[in-house]
Amino acid sequence: MSRIAFIYPGQGAQVCGMGQDFYEQTETGKKVFDLATEILGFSMPELCFEKNDRLDITEYTQAAMVTTSIAMTKVLEENGVKPDVTAGLSLGEYCALYVAGVMSEKDAIATVRQRGILMQEAVPVGQGAMAAVLAMDASAIEEVIADIDGVQIANYNCPGQIVISGKKEAVETACEKLKEAGAKRTIMLNVSGPFHSKMLTGAGEKLGEVLASVEVHKPEIPYVANVTASYVTEADEVKPLLTKQVSSSVRWQQSVETMLADGVDTFIEIGPGKTLAGFMRKIDRSAKVYNVEKLEDVQKVVEALSAQEE
Repeated sequence: MSRIAFIYPGQGAQVCGMGQDFYEQTETGKKVFDLATEILGFSMPELCFEKNDRLDITEYTQAAMVTTSIAMTKVLEENGVKPDVTAGLSLGEYCALYVAGVMSEKDAIATVRQRGILMQEAVPVGQGAMAAVLAMDASAIEEVIADIDGVQIANYNCPGQIVISGKKEAVETACEKLKEAGAKRTIMLNVSGPFHSKMLTGAGEKLGEVLASVEVHKPEIPYVANVTASYVTEADEVKPLLTKQVSSSVRWQQSVETMLADGVDTFIEIGPGKTLAGFMRKIDRSAKVYNVEKLEDVQKVVEALSAQEE
């Protein structure tokens, strides 16, 4: 019997146009987009399906990603596919909270909208930066950047791909030193802020105030938190971890390893893009990975899982 994890991507995937088939061809998907419109006060279908500049701004991207991924999840579950565990990268953790029964879809969408605004406002444009570091061990990266003030690891994505974040000058200095120390490449990322760095500590604290009025429940299925890469099984753990998550490293590789150690053998990436599937190939090629980003993918996953159990 397969042990299934639903996993959710973070910001960076191409959202524009994604989920339109779920909105137009399923009643369930349409309801999620319409609910987001009602909660947020702007048209979610217009934001997601019509070309615009707002999708590049994190306060809009985050809400669009979570709305789209939740719509896809609900349609997949309607077709009989249910997860045993779940996890999401950065803002994808809010989709995991929804599917684990911790947060209602309404609260997940409303909270990430506030999270996006707080993260956007935390650091003036141009003061922070992020960079991907390729083909270098995480421990070696940690050693090189330890003496550089204002930079830290933002994402442990997979072996050979780590992201650093912090003050612009510190990130640029780190990139030079990492190349000297043997990194194959460093790539400055086109992002609107130094996400998952200490520069966003204040944004995390403000998010904590937002979360104070959000109802959270004991997880119905375990989810893996970005901050600890460990399962969360109690309601009182949720808010402190989400508050810290904004300025802490996303331990994605370690989160996947937690699920693998727990016997998860099948991962279903739900949402725009196939980023997490790419990471999975470098973490453990033997795990089965499916993607749901188009409506037709739902039936493909149902059939593949059915064949897997035969």
